[in-house]
Amino acid sequence: MADPKSESKSDDDVLQRLRAEIADSVDEELEMEMDDRRLSGRDASLQPGTDPDLDRRFYFKELIRLQGELVKLQDWVVHERLKVVVLFEGRDAAGKGGVIKRITQRLNPRVCRVAALPAPSEREQTQWYFQRYATHLPAGGEIVLFDRSWYNRAGVERVMGFCTDDEYEEFFRSVPEFEKMLVRSGTILVKYWFSITDEEQYMRFHARIHDPLKQWKFSNMDLESRGRWNAYTKAKEIMFARTHIPEAPWWVVEAVDKKRGRLNCIHHLLTQVPYRDLERPAVRLPRRSVRDRDKTGPIPKDLFVPSVY
Repeated sequence: MADPKSESKSDDDVLQRLRAEIADSVDEELEMEMDDRRLSGRDASLQPGTDPDLDRRFYFKELIRLQGELVKLQDWVVHERLKVVVLFEGRDAAGKGGVIKRITQRLNPRVCRVAALPAPSEREQTQWYFQRYATHLPAGGEIVLFDRSWYNRAGVERVMGFCTDDEYEEFFRSVPEFEKMLVRSGTILVKYWFSITDEEQYMRFHARIHDPLKQWKFSNMDLESRGRWNAYTKAKEIMFARTHIPEAPWWVVEAVDKKRGRLNCIHHLLTQVPYRDLERPAVRLPRRSVRDRDKTGPIPKDLFVPSVY
């Protein structure tokens, strides 16, 4: 018979974790509002294992600093006509989307875009496997972030039985050559795997179920993935063993702590694309001539959005 005290403690843990998830959602909204607030100075470097909860002030300051470096990297990519591809893989609820959001938050969407492909259509299922991914690869001066990628075949397709054994083996024969061709063509390819624990995924799924703002993220596939944790683990290990190549190695992001994972991933990404700060020419806004001013009548009041706030 279950111990009531143990069950009560478990319930308390769940409530604490749910509160932490809500606080994290608030933090996400705060980040979006900080464009005009630049915090001065920097805290001392965070030493691993010294602080279980990343200080929010430090997190915001460091995030904005790293995002400033991403803007410099973006300018360098455009200036040098570089082609950059970043793959984000990991279990469901591992935090891939959160990191992608922070990377793209301050960047030009014409330069840095996200490719998050749905399940293949009937037509796409008859094509060369990599064909639908290849159409999203960058031209010179572009960065493409794949929110899941061609490695779907090594993960969800294998575990859920969406591909045959022959298709699975052909993928492993092809993917190293495909990635080597990308690198030889001048593409910078970076591959990230976001690692979380079984317990952490369980808690994040609970947060999605109970948070109205996150319920859209939860799907039947999430339920299936919970029941096949070990199968996904085995598939991941096989994928690493067969696709971790010198030209395109895997990088594992420890993502149980979301904020640390985000900062560590962005910091590492900045080291994977050599760049330098470009000098920007001084810009002066021209004065508008009074004579050129348009002569227009007042705008009708019913065209304005109501001032509710």
